[in-house]
Amino acid sequence: MPDQKSAAAVAAPGAAPPAASAMQPFTPYQKLAAGLMALLQFTVVLDFMIMSPLGVMIMPALRMSAGEFGTAVSAYAFSAGIAGLLTAGFADRFDRKRLLLFFFGGFLLGTLWCGLATSFVSLLAARIVTGLFGGVIGSIVMAITADLFPPSQRGRVMGLLQGGFAASQVLGLPFSIYLASRFDWHAPFIAIVLFGLVAALVIAFKLQPVNAHLGGPGTGRHSAGRHLLQTVRVPRQQLAFALTALLTTGGFMLMPFASAFVVHNVGIPLDHLPVIYLVTGLCTLVFSPLIGRMADRFGAMPVFYAGCAITIATVAAYTHLGPSPLWLLIVVNVVMFVGIFSRMIPAQATLAGVPSPEQRGSFNAINSALQQLAGGLASLVAGHIVQIGPDGHVNDFPHVGYVVIASTMVAALLMRQLVRGGRAA
Repeated sequence: MPDQKSAAAVAAPGAAPPAASAMQPFTPYQKLAAGLMALLQFTVVLDFMIMSPLGVMIMPALRMSAGEFGTAVSAYAFSAGIAGLLTAGFADRFDRKRLLLFFFGGFLLGTLWCGLATSFVSLLAARIVTGLFGGVIGSIVMAITADLFPPSQRGRVMGLLQGGFAASQVLGLPFSIYLASRFDWHAPFIAIVLFGLVAALVIAFKLQPVNAHLGGPGTGRHSAGRHLLQTVRVPRQQLAFALTALLTTGGFMLMPFASAFVVHNVGIPLDHLPVIYLVTGLCTLVFSPLIGRMADRFGAMPVFYAGCAITIATVAAYTHLGPSPLWLLIVVNVVMFVGIFSRMIPAQATLAGVPSPEQRGSFNAINSALQQLAGGLASLVAGHIVQIGPDGHVNDFPHVGYVVIASTMVAALLMRQLVRGGRAA
């Protein structure tokens, strides 16, 4: 097992990246740990993402309006945000592996409830429970990643973790949509639970304890509330929290109504949705590791700014699409996701180096909480911006795109300030 303390050394995110020939290779255990974290990302992200393509089935099945569906999507995010804030004070007091298994178990129970829901109220309650546990998992994964991988490897690791997101599109979403069309919309949630049980067993037996942070100075000396306040009041970490919240806006605003928009506005048949997710996911699966390597080789800032430019252009094009051929929608969708990932991967690699090891769990818990709360707010706002017509047409979708573009511009300014602060430090 690698030396976690040396791996957790923090370098300024604005420092010059290492040369390609000097990039530090992964050890066998690091490869295993990265694979397990990506497996977790696959399961948790799929649980959230499946709500979007299933929305076109869930809304009529449960007689839900666009506002109610937006509420069901945002319920996960709000409960996840609350859970993140509640756990932030003691996130650095336990072995991260044990904490991970506890919350992953609760997440699987919540997902099982989703698979058994038969009304809007029961689905809403199930999403709240799932969010209470699932929303914390991402912060634990990020803390473990920062503990096990030094700054010179984090771009590649974040690329691999985002590959879990892509794999959920390549493998998870098409198979889930097939299950939903073959049986009903409950079936994908049951399948996620079964897969998650296998993932939990692998983590329990293969991942070593992650507890080097417990020996750090000041660990456990302060109350949970004081530890939380100490993390929140650091100016540079406040800037990092704001950046994460803005980067979250895009996905949470576009995804809830994407399937309805594609079917009723763009004119793509429902049975072609798996093809869209499959091709987009395959391309993202290929590009995510490449983006991570570019961030390690050339630095986070150039990659991040390129991602912002691509995101702005493609979001504007995507939200204004009318009836279009399948190939055009796929091209726009693929390029848009490449832009989004070109923002997220270098941003996550940069944010991993912001807190000290003794505040890493708390920082990531708060960061995840704000991410979920911002996402929940974005889903609610999107649900009130768009209107579903009698024929299923999604009206005012371009206005959602304008909000995403504005948030991307502000995030670019915050990223610049965050990196400059790291250089000054």
